[in-house]
Amino acid sequence: MSRRWQVFLLTLIAAGAAGLWVSVERDHSAPAASATPPAAAPAVPITEGRAETRDVSIWLSGIGSVQPLNAVTVKVRVDGQLERVTFTEGQDVRKGDVLAQIDPRSFRAQLKQAQANRAKDEAQLANAHLDMDRSVRLEARGVASKQTLDTQRAQVAALEAAVEADQAAIEMAQLQLEYSTVTAPLDGRTGLRLVDPGTVVHASDANGLVTITQMQPIAVLFTVSQDELPEVLAAIAQGDPVVVAYTRGGERPLATGKLVFLDSQVDQATGHIKLKALFDNSDRALWPGEFVDARVQVTTVKEATVVPSKAVERGQNGTYLYRIKPDDTVEVCSVTVQHVADGIAIVAEGLKPGDRIVVDGQYRLQPGARVEPRPAPAGGS
Repeated sequence: MSRRWQVFLLTLIAAGAAGLWVSVERDHSAPAASATPPAAAPAVPITEGRAETRDVSIWLSGIGSVQPLNAVTVKVRVDGQLERVTFTEGQDVRKGDVLAQIDPRSFRAQLKQAQANRAKDEAQLANAHLDMDRSVRLEARGVASKQTLDTQRAQVAALEAAVEADQAAIEMAQLQLEYSTVTAPLDGRTGLRLVDPGTVVHASDANGLVTITQMQPIAVLFTVSQDELPEVLAAIAQGDPVVVAYTRGGERPLATGKLVFLDSQVDQATGHIKLKALFDNSDRALWPGEFVDARVQVTTVKEATVVPSKAVERGQNGTYLYRIKPDDTVEVCSVTVQHVADGIAIVAEGLKPGDRIVVDGQYRLQPGARVEPRPAPAGGS
């Protein structure tokens, strides 16, 4: 055999031995690699809270508007020239305050004329009484006829009626003179002046002098759903429910009052029913025509189990939340929610006071997941 073939055979033998050694090494190392445990899933950071026990007031909310109990457009009741206006726009007035003056001279003249007519008729009546008395005496002696006496009596009756008519004319003239001074019919706030001094005004004018709006007390008219009507009726049966008026959106309370009216029927177009609340409004926090959020307290749940409402989720099988177990893993806890309002949910069943729950971060959780609890930020719900 040539030397070249010897070298070729030795090379093949060496290559085969090397491949066999690598294969054996791989076989021995494979069990060690498969025995390495997989890395544990990282804990999910969440915000932790606890179920608490407290008394919770149940409120129903509705959008409403502020309405004055009275708003009167002051009109003149006699014709004449407006001499002066004694109020300023936006002024608070009391009932009986003088608002304007119509030229009173013609009404004074009519009063004097009526008084003069009464004086004339009273003089004629006195003379008729004397004539009748003489006729009575003459008729008793047979000198005067009965017909003459009857005529005297009829004249006395006619003059007595004329005096009564004169008195009525005097009272009407006095009333007309009184109407020439325009006064406020109620306590309230004046609006814009609608007539200027010097204008000839008439009782038949469509526009008045000014509108006076009662500012206190004041009312709020609002609506709630017909589904909430039983709760409202139950609250009314216990007394006058408390109503709080808030700014639109419910950011800030404005005033506290009481419910005074429940409409007699539900609006079929909207499925809502009207309610009215009365407020003292001494600080003028409520203004006529203003839109507000009204909340009426219907009941108070004593020692209720409550959680932040954002902790509660809704699934195919109802409402649930994640409860944190002692080993910092979570489980799904089905709960029955009685009421939700103002960021608080009342849990009727499924949870005990003191249970640890997930308030935020639950969207990344699965049952059995390990969590990294973090306390709720200060002031958070």
